[in-house]
Amino acid sequence: MVFSGTLWLAGRDPVDLFIQREERGLVVNNNRKYWVGFNLVKGIGAVRLKKLLTAFGSIEAAWEASPKALREIGLQAKLIENLQQARTNISLDVILSQIQSQGIRVLTWDDEDYPARLNEISNPPPVLYVQGTYIPSDEWAVAVVGTRRITPYGRQVTERIVTKLAQAGVTVISGLARGIDGVAHKIALETGGRTLAVLGSGVDRIYPPEHRKLAVQVAENGALISDYAPGTPPEASNFPPRNRLIAGLSMATIVVEADKRSGALITANFANDQGRDVFAVPGSVLSPQSRGPNRLIQDGARPLLNPQEILDVLDLTLVSEHKVARTILPANAIEAQLFEIVGHEPLHIDEIRAETNLSIETVSSNLAIMELKGMVRQVGGMRYTAIKESAANYEVSE
Repeated sequence: MVFSGTLWLAGRDPVDLFIQREERGLVVNNNRKYWVGFNLVKGIGAVRLKKLLTAFGSIEAAWEASPKALREIGLQAKLIENLQQARTNISLDVILSQIQSQGIRVLTWDDEDYPARLNEISNPPPVLYVQGTYIPSDEWAVAVVGTRRITPYGRQVTERIVTKLAQAGVTVISGLARGIDGVAHKIALETGGRTLAVLGSGVDRIYPPEHRKLAVQVAENGALISDYAPGTPPEASNFPPRNRLIAGLSMATIVVEADKRSGALITANFANDQGRDVFAVPGSVLSPQSRGPNRLIQDGARPLLNPQEILDVLDLTLVSEHKVARTILPANAIEAQLFEIVGHEPLHIDEIRAETNLSIETVSSNLAIMELKGMVRQVGGMRYTAIKESAANYEVSE
């Protein structure tokens, strides 16, 4: 078997993904199925996929390339065999339909909303599977990780750190594991914050099983994320590479408790390699769970003595304000044009339309969205005024 998981959902009708639309209202990328296809081929990761895209120009052309063409660009015989088997055994349309029917979103390098921070690391995963929502403000994220064998000290410290982060509007990222990870997700949710869980399995294969309810809550207030296809079991070898994504999605990584063999230290090493800050909570030299953080501090990690230090060092004290500013700024050229026309004196929608080359339907729909965003206000009789005070310090650009 060269691909993971069958993804067969008995009793459900396949969804025609080629007429579906993204949450942002854009037509789904018709090439998405080929990205999923390559993700299922053993041995073809980011580096080899880049080589294929460079050689053939598109993901579809790469998928359909002949064995001869693949040999000519230097692809190994075993990889060509794996790709041939996948082409024979996989129906990409069915696989993609099954993924969509589970409410799982596929993000690829081609997508504008592929996580920008993850895109900064070397060889980011070509495909991400997302259950829930990944939103632009999730770029303000911090990873909180640690041992499965949590102590009362570790629990208390994790609760304080995550509460501070969530209250500041910072997204909390962890791995849904027992111990520190689970506490981090739970406290973020209880505090009303957003949290992302990066899995070492398909997003439909929750591990540990006692965290299934927690996983549902995370997906409702953030997202479950994996670069493993749905159906992939939580095998031990999947978790170290998963930790690279946790670090890659985060501005910084905080290690609360970890013994000297903990996967949290792998996450910290990835963060350090990626040029991201690493914080470690110091602990007793007599506690096995503090050996990891203490060693990190000895090796140059920042000792975390107060949760406020995270916000200060990363300049995250104004995240909530940044989020508000982002919602009141024009999202496109049409909003920018209308925002410029509408002033503090009430202006009728017909007068607004007369100053543009836009249809009344376009003007009306965009004004409705701008009103929801708090950019304009309807004062009666289809007359609008601008709300520009909050945006006074921001430059509007098309």
